[in-house]
Amino acid sequence: MGTLNAMHNDIGLGVAVNADQYLTFMLAGEEYGVDILRVQEIKGWDKVTPLPNTPEYVRGVMNLRGTIVPIIDLRMRFNMEQIAYGPTTVVIVLKVEGEGRDRIMGIVVDAVSDVYAVPTEELRPSPDFGGNVHVEFVRGLATVDEKMVIILNIDKLLNADDLEATSRPE
Repeated sequence: MGTLNAMHNDIGLGVAVNADQYLTFMLAGEEYGVDILRVQEIKGWDKVTPLPNTPEYVRGVMNLRGTIVPIIDLRMRFNMEQIAYGPTTVVIVLKVEGEGRDRIMGIVVDAVSDVYAVPTEELRPSPDFGGNVHVEFVRGLATVDEKMVIILNIDKLLNADDLEATSRPE
């Protein structure tokens, strides 16, 4: 009975039981989230070295303490309107898990927003829009403080076939 009371008290205090934490960021006025355990660091936008023969949304690579990190513009990746990078533009450096190996990649976003704890049972699957709309990059949807947050599956987003060429060792 003591454990049940302790768990009830945790819930009463607003501490989420079985919750995952997500770093959220803004992109074209919408809030997106990624698993905070995958975030390596957050950097202000800095110049990158462009790579030839890569998709337009691959901005290039940056040297991060000896590691060459591909940088993906998420607005371009999602076919959103391009805007000039400003003082709030950041690169979120993420650990991406792929087939048999992990990679470090960066995503350019409009601004960092917040960190939220989302109980596992409150993460809703993305709706099925039919065959023409691709939502494979969406892990789920969460309502936080009366707003919808789109939780991304970065492993699917950043392991797409057209990205493989940017991080394949020679």
